[in-house]
Amino acid sequence: MSRLSRVNLKGRESVFTGGPELYRGDIQAICPPNLEECVMAMEDCCEEAYEAQQLLRNGTHDLPRMTKILESQRVFLLIDEGTVKKYKADLVDEIEPSVNELIERAEQGLRALEKKESALQTKVESARAKPRTAGVLGPQKLEVRRLHMLTKQRERLEDEVQALEDEVKAMELKMLNK
Repeated sequence: MSRLSRVNLKGRESVFTGGPELYRGDIQAICPPNLEECVMAMEDCCEEAYEAQQLLRNGTHDLPRMTKILESQRVFLLIDEGTVKKYKADLVDEIEPSVNELIERAEQGLRALEKKESALQTKVESARAKPRTAGVLGPQKLEVRRLHMLTKQRERLEDEVQALEDEVKAMELKMLNK
């Protein structure tokens, strides 16, 4: 008999004033035996469901931790060297035209910057060759300011040329290593 059935079958006191002789407890109550068995079977089912729920809770209380462990599992795929070489060749075929185009564009930019540098160099040399007077007039002040700006621009362009040369050398080394 289940735990719940034993509690329900105990005698109770009546709330009516008729006295205890008119009251019959649950054990003496007239009810079909099939109904009593049905109630006990239902209570047993409830107990089994409760125990199954407890068992399930005990078995799954660390589910978030286990899920995290299973998600972080690494899978390694082993392939042969021929496959690696094939994919490497495919990658080179795909990237090489873009790299060559970038190198060519960098070389064109470098040539343009070298032309600008030589033009600025000739301007600086011609400006140095002109004699300066002690008292500088208004138009000459503009020329001196312009010369100063061109000198700064030349220095910036030299820095850019150097950076582009370094980039081209790095690309060439990268291409040679492949």
